[in-house]
Amino acid sequence: MRRIQFTAALLSAVLLTACGSSAGTESTTASSASSNETFRVGMECNYAPFNWTTTTATDTAQPLTSADYCDGYDVVIATKIAEAIGRDVQVVKTDWDALIIDLQSGSLDAIIAGMTDTPERSEQVNFTTPYYVSPEVVIVRADSELASITDIQELSGYQVQGQMGTLYDTIIDDIDGVIHVAAATDFPAAINALQHGDVDAVTSELPVAIGVTAANPDLAYVQFEEGHGFTSAGDEGGVTVSIAIAKGNEDLLNEVQTALDAISEEERQEIMEAAVIRQPASEE
Repeated sequence: MRRIQFTAALLSAVLLTACGSSAGTESTTASSASSNETFRVGMECNYAPFNWTTTTATDTAQPLTSADYCDGYDVVIATKIAEAIGRDVQVVKTDWDALIIDLQSGSLDAIIAGMTDTPERSEQVNFTTPYYVSPEVVIVRADSELASITDIQELSGYQVQGQMGTLYDTIIDDIDGVIHVAAATDFPAAINALQHGDVDAVTSELPVAIGVTAANPDLAYVQFEEGHGFTSAGDEGGVTVSIAIAKGNEDLLNEVQTALDAISEEERQEIMEAAVIRQPASEE
């Protein structure tokens, strides 16, 4: 939903360990298990309500360490798919820039992390059909004059920031005359910059914005009507998110797609609504 291709230079900069996992990866279990028995799913665990890290064990959370868990919309979707294909889910906390690298190396079986199927990414990995569609919004300070805008072009001349390597950095250029601030390393960093007055607005997707503004009364989000919002993100009513599977693993791709097809649109919305409600007041 929010993601775009990272550069070839970044690919060469990330080193894989001898066991095939990246330095940015944290496995969910201390005991090793065959990849035939587990469904190893990569995600950041840092992007509520899609995925976040917590110390609270719940029916929906999956363990990261003996003390930490990952919960969220993506975790529930991953768990349901794993059950449908007869495997045990294993969430692997992975830095965003390492996700595709780890999938290609065989350290992951799938990426379920708010990743958009772009032409560039499709050259590297295969994707399922979208499992969620989300409108694009901007988050602003609640006391700002921008809280009442109705068109993205009203952001012209203002400082707008997105997350590095994501679609939400790219769409900023839809705004004529915008001051496109260098991308934040992660989403919490962008929100921190907004709250400290370093930027005027942060691009986001609606479920994330709802959670952020609920936890931070000093912030507000602006949703735009059709024809007044971002145009480069797609034409399906918002940005789509899909599941990535490694090239050459068509059997798993077909299994995952069949499992995904069995989750109705109504159930997907219910899962998201529940994730929005239970997400932490602030990211841990």
